[in-house]
Amino acid sequence: MCYRSNIDTINHDSKGFTLIELMIVVVIIGILSAIAVPSYRDYVLRGYLVDATTALSSLRARMEQHFQDNRSYASVTGFPSPCVSSTVGKFNITCTPTATTYTATATGTGPVAGFTFTIDQQNSQATTASAWPSSTGACWITKKGGTC
Repeated sequence: MCYRSNIDTINHDSKGFTLIELMIVVVIIGILSAIAVPSYRDYVLRGYLVDATTALSSLRARMEQHFQDNRSYASVTGFPSPCVSSTVGKFNITCTPTATTYTATATGTGPVAGFTFTIDQQNSQATTASAWPSSTGACWITKKGGTC
């Protein structure tokens, strides 16, 4: 009679993951998401800011054309000023013209609330408010940590 010990009957070919392996994967995913999520939010936010700078640049071109035709930024008889309030993307565009000056402002709403950009007749661009700390200045700051 042949006797087998219990040691011979244990199967050492186990399949699956150990708890340690699963914990390592969870930690790695946590570290990657802690880095990726804030970067992605900033990337999306920068995409929204393009609406403001594009709208203000376009408005400036229309205002300069109006001034060339009428020698005034303000409305003149038969020719209304292109300086009207509008909404572009997530920004409200407002404008205050006089005969010789104007200031156009893009104020953010929703996900870009806290951002305000301006431009005037001398093409002076400014970031007067920003949701990013220390990101205001005499230019359009469209990147976190950007400076003039």
